[in-house]
Amino acid sequence: MPTEQEVTGMGCGKLLRHHHEHSGTIDHPRAYELFSRLGYAGRRRLVFTQLAALAGAGPGDRVLDVGCGTGYLTRRLAPLVAPGGRVVGVDPAPRMIAYARHRSPANCVYLVGEGQSLDIPGGPFDVVVSSLAVHHIPPEARETAVREMFRVLRPGGRLLIAELRPPRRPLVRRLTGLVSGPTSDAASGPASGHGRGHDSGELGEPGEPGEMPVALVRAAGFRVQAEGDLWPLLGYVRAVKP
Repeated sequence: MPTEQEVTGMGCGKLLRHHHEHSGTIDHPRAYELFSRLGYAGRRRLVFTQLAALAGAGPGDRVLDVGCGTGYLTRRLAPLVAPGGRVVGVDPAPRMIAYARHRSPANCVYLVGEGQSLDIPGGPFDVVVSSLAVHHIPPEARETAVREMFRVLRPGGRLLIAELRPPRRPLVRRLTGLVSGPTSDAASGPASGHGRGHDSGELGEPGEPGEMPVALVRAAGFRVQAEGDLWPLLGYVRAVKP
């Protein structure tokens, strides 16, 4: 794993190659944290605090973060569910989980696992969140992953999925991909581009951010309540399990 000093000395192209070598997962938490700080232009804490508020979690709630990465969103959620609540983060990358555990609040638990197979203790959950994670899941498994989120929620439970809104300028789009990490769309080809709209259920091309998986959320049985943007990079869909 590169140190922060090594990361700052890398060209963007070299770091992108590091990401693509791991097809769909991110294995360099320090690099991810550094580029996240840069990518959000100093607004990362504010944006993720807003995301945590949008999730609707409150004292005593059980929250699951699918694709938790370094645990940044879970740490924003932790004070909202106190006292008596708990946040469980799951991610397929052991290094990201190790990083999250090292910084874990007392009411957060982190587990290695995949979104398309949520064998998670502590459910059913009151809230499921997923930020910058769905595009890492192989396209053929995304429907299963969203249905798993539906399954582990209690009736009336809330879902919040956030993804990057793809910038129009190619260079900015490429740099934004550093924040989101690689997609798992290698087999999808040009047909999975960004011009298909929010209801296509598709995400971006390899290495690029994606659209909101609204169609997948509806197909899983959720009732979509709202869609929106959080400047400068994120869009979100919020839904409830009937």
